[in-house]
Amino acid sequence: MTLQTCNLVPQRILQHTFFPHLLLSVLPLLLQAWWGSCHPQCLDYKPPFEPRQPLVFCKEYSKFGCCDLEKDEEVSAKFYTIMENFDHSGFATCGKYIRTILCQECSPYAAHLYDAEDANTPMRILPGLCRDYCSNYWHQCRYTLSLLLENTGSPQQFANLTAAIEDDRRRFCDYLELKDIQYCYPNVLTNAELNANLGLVREDPKGCLELCLQEVANGLRNPVAMIHADDGTHRFFVAEQLGYVWVYLANGSRIDRPFLNLTRAVLTSPWAGDERGFLCIALHPRFTTVRKAYVYYSVSVKKEERIRISEFTLSTHDDNQLDHSSERTILEVVEPASNHNGGQLLFGHDGYLYIFIGDGGRAGDPFGKFGNSQNKSTLLGKALRVDVDNNDDGAPYSIPSDNPFLGEKEARPEIYAYGVRNMWRCSIDRGDRATGHGRGRMLCGDVGQNKYEEVDLIVKGGNYGWRAKEGFSCYDRKLCQNSSLDDILPIFAYPHKLGKSVTGGYIYRGCQMPNLNGIYIFGDFMSGRLMSLKENVSTGEWQYNEICMGTDQTCRFPKLINSYYKYIISFAEDEAGELYFLATGAPSATARAGVIYKIVDPSRRAPPGKCSIKPSHVQIKGKLIHFYPKEVSSRIAQTPIITTRPTRRHGRPHQYPPSTTSHPLTSPQPRGRGRGRGFQRGRGGRRLRVGSVRLVSTDGLSDRGRVEIFIRGEWGTVCDDLFTSKAGTVVCRQLGFTTALAVMKRAALGEADSRVRIFLDDVECEGGERSLLGCKRSRVGKHNCSHREDVGVICAHTRPDTSPQCLVFCS
Repeated sequence: MTLQTCNLVPQRILQHTFFPHLLLSVLPLLLQAWWGSCHPQCLDYKPPFEPRQPLVFCKEYSKFGCCDLEKDEEVSAKFYTIMENFDHSGFATCGKYIRTILCQECSPYAAHLYDAEDANTPMRILPGLCRDYCSNYWHQCRYTLSLLLENTGSPQQFANLTAAIEDDRRRFCDYLELKDIQYCYPNVLTNAELNANLGLVREDPKGCLELCLQEVANGLRNPVAMIHADDGTHRFFVAEQLGYVWVYLANGSRIDRPFLNLTRAVLTSPWAGDERGFLCIALHPRFTTVRKAYVYYSVSVKKEERIRISEFTLSTHDDNQLDHSSERTILEVVEPASNHNGGQLLFGHDGYLYIFIGDGGRAGDPFGKFGNSQNKSTLLGKALRVDVDNNDDGAPYSIPSDNPFLGEKEARPEIYAYGVRNMWRCSIDRGDRATGHGRGRMLCGDVGQNKYEEVDLIVKGGNYGWRAKEGFSCYDRKLCQNSSLDDILPIFAYPHKLGKSVTGGYIYRGCQMPNLNGIYIFGDFMSGRLMSLKENVSTGEWQYNEICMGTDQTCRFPKLINSYYKYIISFAEDEAGELYFLATGAPSATARAGVIYKIVDPSRRAPPGKCSIKPSHVQIKGKLIHFYPKEVSSRIAQTPIITTRPTRRHGRPHQYPPSTTSHPLTSPQPRGRGRGRGFQRGRGGRRLRVGSVRLVSTDGLSDRGRVEIFIRGEWGTVCDDLFTSKAGTVVCRQLGFTTALAVMKRAALGEADSRVRIFLDDVECEGGERSLLGCKRSRVGKHNCSHREDVGVICAHTRPDTSPQCLVFCS
């Protein structure tokens, strides 16, 4: 059952004054609510958790709630301090009410009971009660209210308040009641709909898993890879397609000097669609002692395009920089075409280096009788395995003694698996934290040709079917019917109606989000879909679920967002096992539109302290560039996929996810032209309607810039913290564009001059309005912001995910 929760308007018990009669007169106006959706939260504005040790006092929340044992002891101490005021009969009569009210801080719905959803506004002093429960409390123990409040704020302040309401049941319960009958105590505990699947990953009505994101880096140029050193520093290394690799510290800051700069050697271009470039980096598994890194990039040698795998040694003077003069070529492979370059390097748990090379390019692997991928005398279309240890005084690599084709005539000994097309992003499973299940497994996304994308589990000696098969489907029918093919089927495949370029991901094995353990999270570069697979350990089958962004309230925790740039380039895992993905809004190697997002489950977290890390010190040479999130609000328009049965392996029946139809865009509205009131002439004599908009760009571009709106005969800005892609699309349609590619906040596209007025704030659009003045908003001219929060919009003529062009990493 889908967990439905609600969005409460802040029911503030205001900063109490010394005028309780004034407070009481406005209380009924404050205690209002409306329906929406949100996750349970704790008073620290984080999800609930299962405490590491059972609670002693608030035992009913031992399995799942908002208190650890330390907090439970604090609540217990407060209870017994209050109860010192009672004799035995009073203890027996009122103790249950006092205990219950105090323990609501441990409820998984604490944030709702205390009205703490918004971290920027004050919480209730006491949890919200249901009317009947409050009436019983008033009849039995009305004079205990002052005891509950005496240690909070000013004693005299609350003495005045309680004296005014303790003898009046209506006023008493107006103060304590939570009007929402679903969330007030004790109804919140008995509501079957609210408590179904409590603490599990939330699903929307169509079965899409609702997760949130945290922005951790931005301003990158096609970030293609992110890795860690596994050295206790918890820093990570981010590679850009141009050939830069940057070091980020655990606190999010970046070192200004690149870890590696190969921009002069790397072969790539600015145009969207170029698959060449710097594609991957891997650090030696014993990096602290071996101090070597391996890189995979495109290069031109005498006008011949090649893939180059090189080895670098860490600088003797700086642990955050490679010695650029130490490059040693490990392997070079000639590329017959400019696409299908592969691009994955990783070390397995066996200590060997795995290299994933594409089939050579063009369409349908047309090289030779059976194509490169089925030809074991070439390295193209293969997964390779080599040993790079102890290579300082000899060959750059040796062949592991158990490589599967070591003794086969005419087969290259480096080959570990074959029949792959263009594997883009592979990962090694760390294994279950408790049982170790899955440890060492290798999963890869293999980009398809015309119809299907696939995810494969790589095994030694495996043939993955290309070009005979694409996913589960025959591509070359003659090859496909060859009984000697003996290919390994994908664990999952999906049609091009869902996406056209798979980006392989990781199985989550981190600590912070227990619900995600064992879930393989991956995506699609072209459609922007986030997807997941969950293994049935007993059957070996994999269950598919799409991942969607949680609704506004679901992700309304500090630092969390529910939108991302569409082009999902890569996935990553940090030293602690938490998952990330790298995406961009403009898939060009020169566009600074790349962002790194951390994946967050808002339904449950690990107990406080369980996942704490203490990064070891990093000696810095150079300067640190501090990170500031841009809070991009260009929400991806995804149609959730109905959960299907898992596709099956080894020739057994399988299913693809059902196809979906994208939502058509609203047609652009013509610019306002007409006569009568509400119009004034702009430049060139064009009449301006009240509510007309324009984009003011510091670069003089017509499709992006700070949003200005024409009201009262002048242009003013829009300043907002609620402005979403729906409002951005309204702006773009007014200007003749089809949609908003991105919405930028905090004046990311420039601040207005101090003389320009701020006209609109708190704009919330449904999406179909003809202008921003048709959207819900504050009164014109009323705002609580500054020009540092001016909104900007980037518009587009066509919806990005409907473009027929195959962009970078996609062919």
